[in-house]
Amino acid sequence: MNTTQNPLPDSTSVVIVGAGPAGLTAAITLADAGVDFVLLDRLTEGANTSRAAVVHARTLEVLHELGIAEELIAKGLVVPRFTVHDGARTLATIRFDGLPTRYPYTLMAPQDTTEAVLLARLRKAGGDVHRPYQVTRVADENNGVTVEYTDSVGATGTVRADYVIGADGMHSVVREQAGIGFTGDTYPTSFVLADVRMDWPIARDEVALHLSPEGVTVVAPLPDESEPNRYRVVATLDEAPEHPTRDDIQTILDTRGPGGDVKVREVLWSSRFRVHHRVADHYRAGRILLAGDAAHVHSPAGGQGMNTGIQDAATLGPLLARVLHGDPTTLLDTYETTRRPIALAVVTFTDRMTRMATLRPRPARTLRNLALSTLTRIPAIRTTLAHRLAELANR
Repeated sequence: MNTTQNPLPDSTSVVIVGAGPAGLTAAITLADAGVDFVLLDRLTEGANTSRAAVVHARTLEVLHELGIAEELIAKGLVVPRFTVHDGARTLATIRFDGLPTRYPYTLMAPQDTTEAVLLARLRKAGGDVHRPYQVTRVADENNGVTVEYTDSVGATGTVRADYVIGADGMHSVVREQAGIGFTGDTYPTSFVLADVRMDWPIARDEVALHLSPEGVTVVAPLPDESEPNRYRVVATLDEAPEHPTRDDIQTILDTRGPGGDVKVREVLWSSRFRVHHRVADHYRAGRILLAGDAAHVHSPAGGQGMNTGIQDAATLGPLLARVLHGDPTTLLDTYETTRRPIALAVVTFTDRMTRMATLRPRPARTLRNLALSTLTRIPAIRTTLAHRLAELANR
């Protein structure tokens, strides 16, 4: 993703801080509404690793409204089911193909692909990303917002805006400058995240969650035109190595996987991270608003994070455009009352999934497995879980 070299204007209607999926989506909606904006990002270039890789049905509906769902689908891999395993035993199968949506499936698409599609759509609408600019101060003052920044050579500058959207991630400068609390906690275990090429005995039409006393592991197929047999692996470890190796991933899958022919041939990219479950105390402080990971972070269980952020931005952008075109500013209060309860529900859901999946005492695991296998035989429960995973309740 190229850097826009044009100098920043002294003023604009909206400054968006952070050009990840949420920031790009907000910018697209503002551009489509004819609102002047500046989109800043601290990185020299956009994401070149896969990171978030799951795009759910509700997000595809949002992207359809922006005219880019089909383009992303063409670059991704359609996966119609989610399964839960304990060793070789399948405890539950959740299918998406009966959902009331034009996209009854999960789409596996690496985040760099999603961001590239969003950026191309933004440029088509006449916008772009300004890089690299590090925002250092955000102040709601004098009937506007002052945004101070440092550019790539250390020079400082200021942009005045009517409003600011903080889409700058978990460690959001915008949120901190606005004085908005970020309530929650951190999971004690660390997570391994890796994209690998491997031989894997489970069909490439499902995302598989593997439970074990050693921890939880998720294996999901990724589009593999350039890298055959490509998969995403996410796993909990008490202390994960900084850059997990092929042997590290092989050991995890040998210990926790389904058995059979599992052979990790190459690690394409890997990382470790700590997972927080937090929600901003407010989504708005005067003329400053939050979206995406700046507003909520949670366990990767269920792949809800990026999806919720894109949906945040798709709600916020049009509301902000309406206010800038003359609607009362109280309209912006509906953003928090609409989106924050959704984030709280997502955090609760993913937290329960994570804690359920990481049970270690044998009696608790036995009871969990019995409950999962029994309850998911009930069609209504399977349908409810599919709706929740697909985020269709967020409509």
